[in-house]
Amino acid sequence: MKALTESEIRSSFVNCSKGEAKRLSVPRDLDQLPWDDLDFLGRRDPGAPDRSYLVTERDGRLIGITLRFPSQQRGFLHRSLCSLCLTTHRGGGVSLMTARKAGPAGREGNSVGLYMCTDLACSLYLRGKKVPDSGIRIEESLTLEEQIARTEGNLRAFLDKLDV
Repeated sequence: MKALTESEIRSSFVNCSKGEAKRLSVPRDLDQLPWDDLDFLGRRDPGAPDRSYLVTERDGRLIGITLRFPSQQRGFLHRSLCSLCLTTHRGGGVSLMTARKAGPAGREGNSVGLYMCTDLACSLYLRGKKVPDSGIRIEESLTLEEQIARTEGNLRAFLDKLDV
């Protein structure tokens, strides 16, 4: 993914108001992020523990979506699997994140959910730049490029459900 500016990030959101996008916490160290290793920018909002956001490129334009997840999830004492990158985590490493749909459906309260890495660091787990709390990633026969393509396909399918 190419390096993004704060302005590009804020203007990319499709499932929240401009005011909400303006209030989101954007990383101050954008120039320090490992852009070459990111398939999308994912971030938990430190000012709102139940919110995250994800920004990706789609059809030549940036698409940003806001996500919500319960701050306290129960029953995650076993390993959990991220539906995007298929990384296995222990404890709270995977969360059900929901996003309002874009347009009129979202304004009516319709949303879509998906189990994702709580820290949204899927790209870094795939490349071995970050290790899940379980200490290992399941070894796959797919190449890294194939795993990236699968993750991007899973993300596209999620975005399709959001009508973006």
